[in-house]
Amino acid sequence: MLVREVMSAPAITVRRTDPVRHAIRVLHGNNITAAPVVDDNDRLVGVVSELDLLRGEFEPDPRATERRLPSPAEPPPRRVQEVMTGEAVTVTETTDVTSAIELMVGRRIKSLPVLRGEAIVGMVSRRDLMAMLARSDDELRKAVEAALHEQYPFGPRWTVAVRNGVAELSGPRHEHADKIADVLARTVPGIVRVRHLR
Repeated sequence: MLVREVMSAPAITVRRTDPVRHAIRVLHGNNITAAPVVDDNDRLVGVVSELDLLRGEFEPDPRATERRLPSPAEPPPRRVQEVMTGEAVTVTETTDVTSAIELMVGRRIKSLPVLRGEAIVGMVSRRDLMAMLARSDDELRKAVEAALHEQYPFGPRWTVAVRNGVAELSGPRHEHADKIADVLARTVPGIVRVRHLR
């Protein structure tokens, strides 16, 4: 499965000069956990996450302690560029999803900007990937049947079943056609394995 098949597009971006509160409203209003940060020429200069934006936005509540709280030493950050992560880890539309997952796990990040050349075309997040895996087996079965019918209309007819994301294809054995069916079934987002039953 390729990133372009699971990513959210278009990407919702913020500018590095945007006020922090504006970026907070953008993330909250769009129900996203991070956004690419762009400069005045719409080039990617970083990523800002919910955690970045929370930094310095709250002060301790005096009701939570008996001691007198000191005044804050400095004002909270005012612009996105003060809190964003400057070195953005990115992927392309044709990156394999397994590579994107390895980056997320290895770097401990939730979202990756998706680039086409220098243009930001989307974001892929853990939530996007979870949504693919959460599709029902019946929905996946229909998607596999549609892929086989549309992409291989003159091929053999398979009976398709899906159990826990595993597509099971049964029908007359035909080595060449089975390989094509394998590839087509694996392109359906949410299918994790393909098996041939006889």
